[in-house]
Amino acid sequence: MLQAATNEVSRCHPNPRTHALEQRAVDVRKKKKKNGFCSTSTMHFFPDTSRPYVKQELPGVLLFRLKGQLFPYNLNWKVPCFPFFNCNLDLFGVRRLHSQEIVRQKDSSSRKMSTWAVKTMDMDVTTEEDSVALRLSPAYETAMEALSSLITRQKRGGASKIGGKYKKLDRMLMYIKILGLEGHLGGLKIIHVAGTKGKGSTCAFCEAILRECGFRTGLFTSPHLIDVRERFRVNGLDITEDKFLLHFWDCWHRLKENLTEDLPMPPLFQFLTVMAFKIFVEEKVDVAIIEVGLGGKKDSTNVIKEPVVCGIASLGMDHMEALGDTLAEIASHKAGIFKPQVPSFTVPQRSEAMDVLRERANELMIPLEVVAPIDCKWLDGIKLSLSGDHQYSNAALAASLCKSWIRSTGNWEKLFQHDDKDSLPEPFIRGLSTARLFGRAQIVHDSSSNSSTVSMVNGAASGDLTFYLDGAHSPESLEACGRWFATVVKDDKNLLSLDSCLKTGIGEEVSENGFVYTGSKESNKISKRILLFNCMDVRDPQILLPQLVNTCATLGTHFSKAIFVPSISTYNKVTSGASAVPFHLPAKDLTWQFNLQRIWENILHGKGFPEKPLKKENPACFPPNNFLYEDISHCKPADGSFACSTVVSSLPQTIKWLRDCVKENPRLRIQVLVTGSIHLVGDVLKLINR
Repeated sequence: MLQAATNEVSRCHPNPRTHALEQRAVDVRKKKKKNGFCSTSTMHFFPDTSRPYVKQELPGVLLFRLKGQLFPYNLNWKVPCFPFFNCNLDLFGVRRLHSQEIVRQKDSSSRKMSTWAVKTMDMDVTTEEDSVALRLSPAYETAMEALSSLITRQKRGGASKIGGKYKKLDRMLMYIKILGLEGHLGGLKIIHVAGTKGKGSTCAFCEAILRECGFRTGLFTSPHLIDVRERFRVNGLDITEDKFLLHFWDCWHRLKENLTEDLPMPPLFQFLTVMAFKIFVEEKVDVAIIEVGLGGKKDSTNVIKEPVVCGIASLGMDHMEALGDTLAEIASHKAGIFKPQVPSFTVPQRSEAMDVLRERANELMIPLEVVAPIDCKWLDGIKLSLSGDHQYSNAALAASLCKSWIRSTGNWEKLFQHDDKDSLPEPFIRGLSTARLFGRAQIVHDSSSNSSTVSMVNGAASGDLTFYLDGAHSPESLEACGRWFATVVKDDKNLLSLDSCLKTGIGEEVSENGFVYTGSKESNKISKRILLFNCMDVRDPQILLPQLVNTCATLGTHFSKAIFVPSISTYNKVTSGASAVPFHLPAKDLTWQFNLQRIWENILHGKGFPEKPLKKENPACFPPNNFLYEDISHCKPADGSFACSTVVSSLPQTIKWLRDCVKENPRLRIQVLVTGSIHLVGDVLKLINR
């Protein structure tokens, strides 16, 4: 029956070369079945080209489904495969458990299914054949290629070349009209949030609070770390791949059909913004929490004319190439989201920023309330789900925005009997303790090297490897990152992966982004704190690196080593969570990374360090074997020999080197702070999952 199905696909297929690749994916599946493993796949027809793609679905069933107007009939086959499926749950298995749902077909009673095993089937890309099979989901990968075509700048800070006579917000309104959203945008009941740092966390807190209050929520944030679907959440869940494709291609085709010389396709962020509006309208959310992309006044999200409430998180110096060189100029852009008759909230700001915010609020004759950081006693002993002292300010802003939204929509009296200004309602506390936002003050214990998962090398347990990830990239956010890192690494508790806790039954409470702490202590551990750093060349590392080092040092935390490495992801390409990550990367120009190393060494050695640029003709793919154990006495700057820092060309090889180090030495505890770039953080998360 399987062969008959594939023969029928071959007869109908419009592209023999594409079919040959797809047939290879089927052959890979046969081979896996023969070896005792077979996950479930669905072959769909991609709506633009009627090209089928393979999609992982339910274990034990191979389902081919032909869809598309080019075909006069629909074909369905179900072929049983070997029914046993076994996998280990890892970080992103946990994440997908929380962020995905699978709904069976209507003829199977449309009941929701657990994703503990189902959603981990497409996780590990370990062989070339697996990579081919995974990439042969062309509908989604082709959508990523289409999205990539909307990127109009080759690097951040570059000029965006958009033709036509209309300004950005005028174009946005035209796109909204084309998609039929013009009359629906006002009904979304929006919370609009801007800020330099903390706006994403504030939005995540808002979403969790209002969902705990019983409202159907929509959340639009940026950027994404692993997969573009992270930007769109409905009721706390990342939008599913099927729904993403449905909304994506509908938007794509309708906009394509209405292009003119003066109205080109929208650039990437504008497209994703109008798509978010479409998703939230069609999903009939009660509230849409919208994070500003850049600035505020001229941001694509500022087509929102009547939000229910606005918020501005902490302001600082970032994106100066677009927003201005002073804090006052930046604040002016952020205050651009204020609207007449719409209450607004902010956190304590520096005087030059606060003056601008108050002035704009006075012009519009609207209240602007300044919210103090949340008092710990309001939380009834519950910890915030997002780590760092700065999150108390974001949590307070979120709580105020939610209170205002509930009152403005006439729901407060329905939900709460009284208004106690010195406490928080129970749903608010639950929301603040369960909100999630990956890549911000996130701790990940690498389970591949964890002794609790019975990882053994030569009969001995491996050491500990823990990643501390924060996408901080401005002076203010790196200061907050430094305070957070210095605080958490002093905690002498062992961090166990949730996977091992499930296996051993250890612990009941889950905290710190899905990981639990155990109170046991290990002696005789050799601790090494490593900085894994990169930043965009539009940033000023002469400000960023000293800010981070000085903040950590003030709190008694010092780095043993620093590794400077280029990111894998590129500014001009959108990838998915299933996109292959090559282990051996092509050579890159590492001039920028050597510049970062020079600045780092200058911090350590002071004025006597040579100012000439550092450069090696053939930098290593990963650090040398003895690098981890050399001390500063081995530094010979004049000879270009450094014991405290290194430049490496391959991030995948660096992750492997770190894992090998702890596997070879069971007494070793490596704590890696990954920061400076949200792209670097996303790349590391993707790699440690693989």
